[in-house]
Amino acid sequence: MVLQPGYKLFGDRYTILKKLGDGGFGITYLAKKSDNTPIVIKTLKDDLLQHRDFKQFQDKFRDEALALALCKHPHIVQIDNFFQENYLPYLAMEYVPGEDLDKRVSCRGILPEGEALNYIQQIGKALSFIHAEKGLLHRDVKPCNIILRHNTQEAVLIDFGLARGFIPNVTQQMTPFYTPCFAPPEQIQPNGQYGEYTDVYALAATLYFLLTNTLPTPAPWRALNGRLQPPGQINPQISKAVQQAIYQGMELEPCKRPPSIDDWLSLLPKVQSVSTIENQLVLSFSVTPNLASEKRINYRKLQGLLKAQKWKEADVETARCLLALTAREQMGWLDIRDIQNLPCADLRTIDRLWVKYSQGRFGFSIQAQMYRSLGGTQEYNPETWEKYGKQVGWRKRKHLWRKQNDWLSYFDLTFTSSAPPGHLPKACDVLDWGSWLGWQAALCLFERVEACQCHLYSKPK
Repeated sequence: MVLQPGYKLFGDRYTILKKLGDGGFGITYLAKKSDNTPIVIKTLKDDLLQHRDFKQFQDKFRDEALALALCKHPHIVQIDNFFQENYLPYLAMEYVPGEDLDKRVSCRGILPEGEALNYIQQIGKALSFIHAEKGLLHRDVKPCNIILRHNTQEAVLIDFGLARGFIPNVTQQMTPFYTPCFAPPEQIQPNGQYGEYTDVYALAATLYFLLTNTLPTPAPWRALNGRLQPPGQINPQISKAVQQAIYQGMELEPCKRPPSIDDWLSLLPKVQSVSTIENQLVLSFSVTPNLASEKRINYRKLQGLLKAQKWKEADVETARCLLALTAREQMGWLDIRDIQNLPCADLRTIDRLWVKYSQGRFGFSIQAQMYRSLGGTQEYNPETWEKYGKQVGWRKRKHLWRKQNDWLSYFDLTFTSSAPPGHLPKACDVLDWGSWLGWQAALCLFERVEACQCHLYSKPK
C-alpha cells in the first residue's frame, strides 16, 4: 500500500506529502514534521512483509539508520528519526532540495572538469570521514546517490543502505548487493577483503561518468578482457592528470589502487574554478576576492580569520566592519537607514570572503537566497521567519519540556564548518535577528545584498 498525502506517522509527528520514488525493496516519501519542516521518509514496501527474507530486509534497514546516525558531516545526509509502525521500519532523514548528479549529467551533458572535481572532492571528504572516524564503507557511491543542494554547489552523499563496517586485511562476509558499473570486483563476492580502496573505485567510476556521460564498463566484463573505454576518447577536454587518476582508482586489483580516498584525491589537480553550464557562471571559490572598499576599510584581518576557519572571530570582525562602515561603533547596532546606505563594494567584499572560505556555506547572499526559497517576501510572516530561523539553525528547542523553538542567544550559535548553511555570519547580533525589528533589518539587508548583486555566483570579467 502506497501512503497517501495527509497520512500521519509516529503519533502525528510526520505527515506524508507525496511519494518521491521507489526501488526493488524500498519506497521514499516527502513529508513534513509537525513544525512544517520538510523531511524524507523511507520505508520498505509492505508487500515484503510476507517475504521469507523480510527479517534480512529489516536488519539492512536498521543498519542504514545506525550508519547514518553515526555520521555527522556537512556532506552526508542527516538522520532525523528511526521508528517502527505497522510492522514496517521507517527512517526519517534530512530533506536535501536539489538534483542528483545522475540527473544533472543526463539533462545537461558532460560536466566541466573543474565542476566535477569540486563535487568529487566534497564527497571524498565525506568518505574519508566515515572511513577514518567510523570504520564504515559506503559501498554504493554513484551519481544518483549524490545530491546537489538547491542554489549551491554543495554535494551531499545519501543512501547508506549498503554501508558496512570493515577491518583492513581481514576476510569478511558482506551482502553481495552492488551497482554493476560502479562496484569493484571484491564487492561482487560474498566474502573478501575490503578497505577504503573499495570506495575509491566507486568514486573514480563516478568521476568517469561525470566527465563522459557514459557508464563505465562493469568490473566483471573488464575481468573477462572487456575494455574500459579511455575517458579521454569520449571527452578530449579531460586533463591527463585526471584521466590517470581515474585509471588508478578503477584498477581491478585492490593492491594497485590508492589505499585511501585521501591518497587518490591527491592525484587530482586542485580545482581552480567550477563552471556551470547554466548561465555560464563561475563559482569563484579558488579566486581571491577583490578587497575593495569605498570607505577604506582594511579587510585583510577578516580574510585571514575566514581562511583559518576561525568563524567566531570572523563574525566579530564582520560586525566591527559593518559598524565602521556606518560610523555606528558607539551605538553597537544598525538601523534601517544605515543598512540601506551600506556601500555596495564593501558589502560585496564581505559577502564574497564568507562565501569563498566557507565553500558556499556561509554569507549574506546565501542567507538571502534561503529566505527567498522559503517564500519570504517584503511582508512580515512570522511562520516564514521562524521557519527560516530554524533552517539556518538560529531557532532550536532549548528545553525538552518546551513545545516551541526559541531564538538562540549569540553564545549558543555553532561556530564550526558543520553549522547549517546560512548559519553565519550573524555579525554579533548587530541586527537583532530574532525580533520583529530584526526581521525588518534582515529583509532590508537581503534587499541591499540583492541590489548590490552580492551572489554566490559571479560572472567572469
